[in-house]
Amino acid sequence: MNETIQNKLAILPEEPGCYLMKDRQGTIIYVGKAKILKNRVRSYFTGSHDGKTQLLVSEIEDFEYIVTSSDLEALILELNLIKLHDPKYNIMLKDDKSYPYNKITNEKYPRIITTRKVKKDKAKYFGPYPNFSAANETRKLLNRIYPLRKCNRLPDRVCLYYHLGQCLAPCVKDIDPKVFEEMTDEIAKFLHGGHEEVKAELEKKMMDAAEKLEFERAKEFRDQIQYIETVMQKQKMVSGDMTNRDVFGYAVEKGWMCVQVFFVRQGKLIERDVSIFPIYQDPEEEFLTFVGRFYDIPEHIKPKEILIPDNVDKTILEKDRTDYDGREN
Repeated sequence: MNETIQNKLAILPEEPGCYLMKDRQGTIIYVGKAKILKNRVRSYFTGSHDGKTQLLVSEIEDFEYIVTSSDLEALILELNLIKLHDPKYNIMLKDDKSYPYNKITNEKYPRIITTRKVKKDKAKYFGPYPNFSAANETRKLLNRIYPLRKCNRLPDRVCLYYHLGQCLAPCVKDIDPKVFEEMTDEIAKFLHGGHEEVKAELEKKMMDAAEKLEFERAKEFRDQIQYIETVMQKQKMVSGDMTNRDVFGYAVEKGWMCVQVFFVRQGKLIERDVSIFPIYQDPEEEFLTFVGRFYDIPEHIKPKEILIPDNVDKTILEKDRTDYDGREN
Protein backbone atom coordinates (compact mmCIF):
# COMPACT_ATOMS: atom_id res chain seq x y z
CA MET A 1 0.00 0.00 0.00
CA ASN A 2 1.53 3.31 -1.03
CA GLU A 3 1.60 6.50 1.01
CA THR A 4 -1.12 8.20 -1.04
CA ILE A 5 -3.60 5.45 -0.27
CA GLN A 6 -2.64 5.37 3.40
CA ASN A 7 -3.25 9.09 3.77
CA LYS A 8 -6.63 8.92 2.06
CA LEU A 9 -7.75 5.93 4.12
CA ALA A 10 -7.12 7.92 7.28
CA ILE A 11 -9.60 10.63 6.36
CA LEU A 12 -12.43 8.59 4.86
CA PRO A 13 -15.85 9.74 6.12
CA GLU A 14 -18.45 7.53 7.78
CA GLU A 15 -21.07 8.48 5.20
CA PRO A 16 -22.62 6.86 2.11
CA GLY A 17 -21.07 7.45 -1.29
CA CYS A 18 -19.16 6.07 -4.25
CA TYR A 19 -15.48 5.25 -4.65
CA LEU A 20 -13.38 5.04 -7.82
CA MET A 21 -10.29 2.80 -7.85
CA LYS A 22 -7.45 3.81 -10.21
CA ASP A 23 -4.38 2.05 -11.60
CA ARG A 24 -0.92 3.55 -12.08
CA GLN A 25 -2.00 5.26 -15.32
CA GLY A 26 -4.85 6.97 -13.50
CA THR A 27 -7.43 4.84 -15.32
CA ILE A 28 -10.55 4.04 -13.32
CA ILE A 29 -10.67 0.24 -13.04
CA TYR A 30 -13.49 -0.19 -10.55
CA VAL A 31 -16.44 1.83 -9.24
CA GLY A 32 -18.32 0.85 -6.10
CA LYS A 33 -20.82 2.24 -3.62
CA ALA A 34 -20.99 1.99 0.14
CA LYS A 35 -23.33 2.79 3.01
CA ILE A 36 -20.24 3.75 5.02
CA LEU A 37 -17.30 4.76 2.82
CA LYS A 38 -14.76 4.42 5.62
CA ASN A 39 -15.56 0.75 6.27
CA ARG A 40 -15.99 -0.32 2.67
CA VAL A 41 -12.87 1.23 1.14
CA ARG A 42 -10.63 0.20 4.05
CA SER A 43 -11.78 -3.40 3.69
CA TYR A 44 -9.95 -3.68 0.37
CA PHE A 45 -6.60 -3.00 2.02
CA THR A 46 -6.99 -5.07 5.19
CA GLY A 47 -7.37 -8.77 5.86
CA SER A 48 -7.20 -11.58 3.32
CA HIS A 49 -9.08 -11.75 0.00
CA ASP A 50 -9.80 -14.29 -2.68
CA GLY A 51 -7.77 -14.34 -5.89
CA LYS A 52 -9.92 -12.00 -7.96
CA THR A 53 -10.11 -9.34 -5.25
CA GLN A 54 -6.36 -9.61 -4.69
CA LEU A 55 -5.89 -9.03 -8.42
CA LEU A 56 -8.03 -5.88 -8.25
CA VAL A 57 -6.22 -4.56 -5.17
CA SER A 58 -2.82 -5.26 -6.73
CA GLU A 59 -3.61 -2.78 -9.50
CA ILE A 60 -4.94 0.01 -7.26
CA GLU A 61 -2.52 2.92 -7.00
CA ASP A 62 -5.00 5.61 -6.01
CA PHE A 63 -8.69 6.16 -5.38
CA GLU A 64 -11.27 8.91 -5.21
CA TYR A 65 -14.56 9.03 -3.38
CA ILE A 66 -17.75 11.05 -3.61
CA VAL A 67 -19.97 11.53 -0.58
CA THR A 68 -23.72 11.32 -1.18
CA SER A 69 -26.69 12.17 1.00
CA SER A 70 -28.31 8.71 0.83
CA ASP A 71 -27.96 5.12 -0.36
CA LEU A 72 -30.33 5.92 -3.22
CA GLU A 73 -28.15 8.78 -4.39
CA ALA A 74 -25.09 6.50 -4.13
CA LEU A 75 -26.78 3.85 -6.29
CA ILE A 76 -27.78 6.34 -8.98
CA LEU A 77 -24.30 7.89 -8.97
CA GLU A 78 -22.65 4.47 -9.18
CA LEU A 79 -24.74 3.50 -12.21
CA ASN A 80 -23.86 6.76 -13.95
CA LEU A 81 -20.14 6.45 -13.16
CA ILE A 82 -20.02 2.86 -14.43
CA LYS A 83 -21.76 3.92 -17.62
CA LEU A 84 -19.36 6.83 -18.03
CA HIS A 85 -16.05 5.08 -17.30
CA ASP A 86 -16.84 1.42 -18.16
CA PRO A 87 -14.30 0.07 -15.59
CA LYS A 88 -12.84 -3.32 -16.45
CA TYR A 89 -13.52 -4.87 -13.03
CA ASN A 90 -17.19 -3.92 -12.90
CA ILE A 91 -20.06 -6.09 -14.02
CA MET A 92 -19.98 -6.56 -17.77
CA LEU A 93 -23.54 -6.51 -19.10
CA LYS A 94 -22.84 -6.90 -22.78
CA ASP A 95 -25.61 -9.23 -23.74
CA ASP A 96 -24.63 -11.53 -26.60
CA LYS A 97 -28.23 -12.59 -27.10
CA SER A 98 -30.96 -10.49 -28.64
CA TYR A 99 -34.44 -11.90 -28.70
CA PRO A 100 -36.76 -11.55 -31.68
CA TYR A 101 -39.78 -9.27 -31.64
CA ASN A 102 -42.67 -8.76 -34.00
CA LYS A 103 -42.85 -5.15 -35.06
CA ILE A 104 -45.67 -3.13 -36.57
CA THR A 105 -43.82 -0.52 -38.57
CA ASN A 106 -44.46 3.19 -38.19
CA GLU A 107 -45.47 3.76 -41.82
CA LYS A 108 -48.51 5.18 -43.56
CA TYR A 109 -49.40 1.62 -44.52
CA PRO A 110 -47.84 -0.48 -41.74
CA ARG A 111 -46.39 -3.99 -42.01
CA ILE A 112 -45.61 -6.72 -39.49
CA ILE A 113 -41.96 -7.75 -39.56
CA THR A 114 -39.77 -9.88 -37.28
CA THR A 115 -36.63 -8.23 -35.93
CA ARG A 116 -33.99 -8.54 -33.22
CA LYS A 117 -33.39 -4.79 -33.01
CA VAL A 118 -35.63 -2.64 -30.86
CA LYS A 119 -35.38 1.00 -31.88
CA LYS A 120 -37.01 4.23 -30.76
CA ASP A 121 -38.80 4.64 -34.07
CA LYS A 122 -42.41 4.96 -32.82
CA ALA A 123 -43.15 1.46 -34.10
CA LYS A 124 -44.98 -1.06 -31.90
CA TYR A 125 -43.04 -4.09 -30.69
CA PHE A 126 -44.50 -7.36 -29.42
CA GLY A 127 -42.43 -9.98 -27.65
CA PRO A 128 -39.77 -11.00 -27.03
CA TYR A 129 -40.07 -14.54 -28.37
CA PRO A 130 -37.72 -17.39 -27.44
CA ASN A 131 -36.57 -17.85 -31.05
CA PHE A 132 -37.23 -16.74 -34.62
CA SER A 133 -39.41 -19.74 -35.32
CA ALA A 134 -41.91 -18.76 -32.63
CA ALA A 135 -41.87 -15.12 -33.76
CA ASN A 136 -42.37 -16.10 -37.42
CA GLU A 137 -45.26 -18.43 -36.64
CA THR A 138 -47.00 -15.67 -34.70
CA ARG A 139 -46.32 -13.14 -37.48
CA LYS A 140 -47.76 -15.49 -40.10
CA LEU A 141 -50.83 -16.00 -37.94
CA LEU A 142 -51.37 -12.26 -37.55
CA ASN A 143 -50.88 -11.66 -41.27
CA ARG A 144 -53.56 -14.24 -42.05
CA ILE A 145 -56.07 -12.68 -39.67
CA TYR A 146 -55.35 -8.97 -40.17
CA PRO A 147 -55.09 -7.56 -43.72
CA LEU A 148 -52.03 -5.38 -43.22
CA ARG A 149 -49.68 -4.62 -46.08
CA LYS A 150 -47.28 -7.50 -46.87
CA CYS A 151 -44.91 -6.10 -49.52
CA ASN A 152 -41.72 -4.12 -48.83
CA ARG A 153 -42.51 -1.65 -51.60
CA LEU A 154 -45.95 -0.73 -52.86
CA PRO A 155 -46.59 -2.30 -56.27
CA ASP A 156 -48.64 -0.69 -59.01
CA ARG A 157 -51.37 -3.33 -58.93
CA VAL A 158 -53.08 -5.63 -56.45
CA CYS A 159 -51.34 -8.85 -55.46
CA LEU A 160 -52.43 -12.35 -54.45
CA TYR A 161 -52.82 -11.34 -50.79
CA TYR A 162 -55.62 -8.95 -51.78
CA HIS A 163 -57.52 -11.73 -53.56
CA LEU A 164 -57.03 -13.94 -50.47
CA GLY A 165 -58.50 -11.23 -48.26
CA GLN A 166 -55.19 -10.73 -46.43
CA CYS A 167 -54.43 -7.21 -47.70
CA LEU A 168 -56.53 -4.07 -48.26
CA ALA A 169 -54.50 -3.11 -51.36
CA PRO A 170 -53.38 0.37 -50.27
CA CYS A 171 -51.23 0.31 -53.44
CA VAL A 172 -54.32 1.12 -55.54
CA LYS A 173 -56.98 2.06 -52.98
CA ASP A 174 -57.30 5.04 -50.68
CA ILE A 175 -57.50 3.53 -47.19
CA ASP A 176 -58.37 5.62 -44.14
CA PRO A 177 -55.37 5.57 -41.70
CA LYS A 178 -57.82 4.92 -38.86
CA VAL A 179 -58.41 1.46 -40.30
CA PHE A 180 -54.78 0.55 -39.70
CA GLU A 181 -54.84 2.11 -36.22
CA GLU A 182 -57.80 -0.06 -35.33
CA MET A 183 -56.06 -3.17 -36.65
CA THR A 184 -52.95 -2.36 -34.62
CA ASP A 185 -55.06 -2.07 -31.48
CA GLU A 186 -56.75 -5.37 -32.27
CA ILE A 187 -53.39 -7.08 -32.74
CA ALA A 188 -52.21 -5.79 -29.36
CA LYS A 189 -55.42 -7.08 -27.79
CA PHE A 190 -55.01 -10.43 -29.55
CA LEU A 191 -51.46 -10.88 -28.25
CA HIS A 192 -52.51 -9.96 -24.73
CA GLY A 193 -55.00 -12.81 -24.46
CA GLY A 194 -57.74 -11.74 -26.84
CA HIS A 195 -57.25 -14.61 -29.28
CA GLU A 196 -60.24 -16.46 -27.78
CA GLU A 197 -62.48 -13.55 -28.79
CA VAL A 198 -61.03 -13.62 -32.30
CA LYS A 199 -61.68 -17.37 -32.49
CA ALA A 200 -65.28 -16.87 -31.40
CA GLU A 201 -65.79 -14.21 -34.07
CA LEU A 202 -64.27 -16.45 -36.76
CA GLU A 203 -66.49 -19.34 -35.66
CA LYS A 204 -69.54 -17.12 -36.06
CA LYS A 205 -68.41 -16.09 -39.55
CA MET A 206 -67.76 -19.74 -40.45
CA MET A 207 -71.29 -20.74 -39.41
CA ASP A 208 -72.83 -17.82 -41.32
CA ALA A 209 -70.87 -18.76 -44.45
CA ALA A 210 -71.93 -22.41 -44.12
CA GLU A 211 -75.59 -21.42 -43.79
CA LYS A 212 -75.24 -19.40 -47.01
CA LEU A 213 -73.67 -22.46 -48.67
CA GLU A 214 -70.39 -20.55 -49.10
CA PHE A 215 -68.37 -23.62 -48.24
CA GLU A 216 -65.01 -22.39 -49.55
CA ARG A 217 -65.35 -19.27 -47.42
CA ALA A 218 -66.37 -21.37 -44.42
CA LYS A 219 -63.32 -23.57 -44.96
CA GLU A 220 -61.06 -20.49 -44.90
CA PHE A 221 -62.47 -19.45 -41.53
CA ARG A 222 -62.07 -23.01 -40.21
CA ASP A 223 -58.43 -23.09 -41.31
CA GLN A 224 -57.77 -19.77 -39.56
CA ILE A 225 -59.33 -21.10 -36.35
CA GLN A 226 -57.17 -24.22 -36.49
CA TYR A 227 -54.07 -22.15 -37.16
CA ILE A 228 -54.79 -19.97 -34.11
CA GLU A 229 -55.19 -23.07 -31.95
CA THR A 230 -51.96 -24.59 -33.25
CA VAL A 231 -49.81 -21.50 -32.76
CA MET A 232 -51.21 -20.50 -29.38
CA GLN A 233 -51.11 -24.06 -28.03
CA LYS A 234 -47.32 -24.19 -28.56
CA GLN A 235 -46.88 -21.59 -25.83
CA LYS A 236 -47.25 -23.04 -22.35
CA MET A 237 -49.10 -20.89 -19.86
CA VAL A 238 -47.51 -20.20 -16.48
CA SER A 239 -49.80 -17.39 -15.33
CA GLY A 240 -53.44 -16.62 -15.85
CA ASP A 241 -53.25 -12.85 -15.52
CA MET A 242 -51.35 -12.24 -18.82
CA THR A 243 -48.98 -9.83 -17.04
CA ASN A 244 -45.57 -9.11 -18.59
CA ARG A 245 -42.94 -9.52 -15.87
CA ASP A 246 -39.25 -10.16 -15.29
CA VAL A 247 -38.38 -12.36 -12.32
CA PHE A 248 -34.90 -11.94 -10.81
CA GLY A 249 -33.05 -14.34 -8.55
CA TYR A 250 -29.43 -14.63 -7.47
CA ALA A 251 -26.97 -16.85 -5.62
CA VAL A 252 -23.46 -16.20 -4.28
CA GLU A 253 -20.59 -18.60 -3.72
CA LYS A 254 -16.84 -18.11 -3.31
CA GLY A 255 -16.90 -14.48 -4.43
CA TRP A 256 -18.99 -15.07 -7.55
CA MET A 257 -22.60 -14.13 -8.19
CA CYS A 258 -25.07 -15.83 -10.51
CA VAL A 259 -28.16 -13.84 -11.51
CA GLN A 260 -30.99 -15.47 -13.41
CA VAL A 261 -33.80 -13.52 -15.04
CA PHE A 262 -36.97 -15.25 -16.20
CA PHE A 263 -38.88 -13.41 -18.92
CA VAL A 264 -42.65 -13.88 -18.67
CA ARG A 265 -44.58 -12.32 -21.53
CA GLN A 266 -48.36 -12.38 -21.89
CA GLY A 267 -48.46 -14.88 -19.05
CA LYS A 268 -45.95 -17.23 -20.72
CA LEU A 269 -42.44 -18.11 -19.61
CA ILE A 270 -40.51 -17.58 -22.83
CA GLU A 271 -36.83 -17.43 -21.89
CA ARG A 272 -34.20 -17.34 -19.17
CA ASP A 273 -31.08 -15.18 -19.01
CA VAL A 274 -28.08 -16.19 -16.86
CA SER A 275 -25.18 -13.92 -15.84
CA ILE A 276 -22.18 -15.03 -13.75
CA PHE A 277 -19.61 -12.50 -12.58
CA PRO A 278 -17.17 -11.81 -9.71
CA ILE A 279 -18.25 -9.48 -6.91
CA TYR A 280 -16.16 -7.12 -4.82
CA GLN A 281 -18.71 -5.72 -2.38
CA ASP A 282 -21.82 -6.75 -0.47
CA PRO A 283 -23.91 -9.23 -2.52
CA GLU A 284 -27.12 -7.25 -2.10
CA GLU A 285 -25.44 -4.08 -3.33
CA GLU A 286 -23.95 -5.94 -6.30
CA PHE A 287 -27.38 -7.32 -7.14
CA LEU A 288 -28.98 -3.86 -6.96
CA THR A 289 -26.30 -2.56 -9.32
CA PHE A 290 -26.98 -5.43 -11.72
CA VAL A 291 -30.73 -4.68 -11.78
CA GLY A 292 -30.06 -0.97 -12.16
CA ARG A 293 -27.92 -1.58 -15.23
CA PHE A 294 -29.97 -4.41 -16.72
CA TYR A 295 -32.42 -2.12 -18.51
CA ASP A 296 -29.68 0.03 -20.02
CA ILE A 297 -29.44 -2.68 -22.68
CA PRO A 298 -31.85 -1.75 -25.53
CA GLU A 299 -33.08 -5.35 -25.92
CA HIS A 300 -34.14 -5.44 -22.26
CA ILE A 301 -37.46 -3.64 -22.39
CA LYS A 302 -38.87 -2.97 -18.93
CA PRO A 303 -42.09 -4.97 -18.43
CA LYS A 304 -45.11 -4.00 -16.37
CA GLU A 305 -43.89 -5.92 -13.34
CA ILE A 306 -40.41 -6.71 -12.00
CA LEU A 307 -39.98 -9.21 -9.15
CA ILE A 308 -36.81 -9.34 -7.02
CA PRO A 309 -35.95 -11.51 -3.98
CA ASP A 310 -37.61 -10.66 -0.67
CA ASN A 311 -34.28 -10.30 1.14
CA VAL A 312 -33.29 -7.35 -1.07
CA ASP A 313 -34.08 -3.85 0.19
CA LYS A 314 -36.65 -2.76 -2.38
CA THR A 315 -37.05 0.74 -0.97
CA ILE A 316 -34.00 2.04 -2.85
CA LEU A 317 -35.22 0.76 -6.21
CA GLU A 318 -38.78 1.87 -5.56
CA LYS A 319 -37.60 5.43 -4.98
CA ASP A 320 -35.44 5.37 -8.10
CA ARG A 321 -38.36 6.21 -10.44
CA THR A 322 -37.88 2.78 -11.99
CA ASP A 323 -40.94 1.30 -10.27
CA TYR A 324 -39.64 -2.16 -9.51
CA ASP A 325 -42.80 -2.83 -7.53
CA GLY A 326 -44.72 -3.65 -10.68
CA ARG A 327 -45.86 -0.41 -12.36
CA GLU A 328 -44.93 0.84 -15.79
CA ASN A 329 -43.37 4.29 -16.07
